[in-house]
Amino acid sequence: MNVLVVGNGGREHALAWKLRDSPRADRVFVAPGNAGTAVDAENVDISATDIPRIVEFAKQNDVRLTVVGPEAPLVAGMVDALQDAGLRVFGPSKAAAELEGSKVFCKNLLRHADVPSADYQVFRDAESAIHYLTERDDNPVVVKADGLAAGKGVLVCRNRAEALEAVQRIAGDREFGAAGDQLVIEERLVGQEASVLAITDGRTILTLPAAQDHKPAYDGDQGPNTGGMGAYCPTPLVSNSMLDKVEETVLVPTIHQMKRNRRPFRGILYAGLMLTKGGPKVLEYNVRFGDPECQPLLMRLKSDLLEVLDAAVDGRLDEIEPLEWDPRPAVCVVMASEGYPGSYEKGHPIRGLDDAGALPNVKVFHAGTASIDGQVVNTGGRVVGVTALGESIAKAKLAAYQAVKHIRWQGAWCRKDISDKAIS
Repeated sequence: MNVLVVGNGGREHALAWKLRDSPRADRVFVAPGNAGTAVDAENVDISATDIPRIVEFAKQNDVRLTVVGPEAPLVAGMVDALQDAGLRVFGPSKAAAELEGSKVFCKNLLRHADVPSADYQVFRDAESAIHYLTERDDNPVVVKADGLAAGKGVLVCRNRAEALEAVQRIAGDREFGAAGDQLVIEERLVGQEASVLAITDGRTILTLPAAQDHKPAYDGDQGPNTGGMGAYCPTPLVSNSMLDKVEETVLVPTIHQMKRNRRPFRGILYAGLMLTKGGPKVLEYNVRFGDPECQPLLMRLKSDLLEVLDAAVDGRLDEIEPLEWDPRPAVCVVMASEGYPGSYEKGHPIRGLDDAGALPNVKVFHAGTASIDGQVVNTGGRVVGVTALGESIAKAKLAAYQAVKHIRWQGAWCRKDISDKAIS
């Protein structure tokens, strides 16, 4: 069958690369793709948010399965549009994608489903949020823009002064645009973060091995939040018994509550968790594969991803064989443009990609790249995700950073401590 992957990041490169390995895959298209997907699949010059053109392309090219990668087209209703055209698509509906599209909706649903999460308050303007902060004790909080903000609308605040500044940025200065129409202020949870992703057809849940993302920009979890500077899988922070508990107390009640709300959820349910002394608590939900968690997950997956996603679309997840995983852990190190997550320069030629990719057990997944006049250049903040397998997390880390050393462009940088939490 012909398959279409929507998006242009590292997650979409990993998805296209893995789907292409299926014996059932004929042509794998990526819209719009990047320099890496142009090698591993076929790029299509259509924006990931241009729903009418995506639908038309899928109809004209006999696409039997579309996999929507990023959150923006999911929240905008791309799955609904494809289904209305009689096309098969993996991902949640617009109504179900509000679980990621609105922090307020997510927090309210968690409360109704009795899923453990941080205490919170919702505000529609800066004045009421400021009044709330000045009246309460000066404790650490997290201030969140309600809508999508490319992973940057969550501000972790150590004290009242930082929280007031966060409210001003979101609701006063409108730094994140319409995403700041509402905001959430919640208690700051203490512990280690982990990511648990599951594939679901609305009835059956396939929980995947837990991963750990690294959101802050700099070593030691310092600096502003980003879309993710690296990840590894599996994480020893989440034991098998804890994974069972997350499935029982987090994933299952969420799926049931979405069904009760007449928003049945099908696709990827991604729980961002804080592992507190009181047990796992949900920080947020995403409704798609995480980026960069997708890269080490798919490096380890030995089962046919196309078979799994195809079964999910048809509601047949209960019929497939248990997923098979490479026992070796995988580590992904994101290399970024100078200035990220702020402003950055584009168009710098990238050297050493072939040398890095030729190393054993290494795959370089492209994110913010393009091929111009035969030269690969940086076009985004997060540029490549260098991913490696190893006999241990320490050896996977070593392999990933050995590959990183081969890749150079003006201003390239990365965190040096991806996966150290597991090693220590």
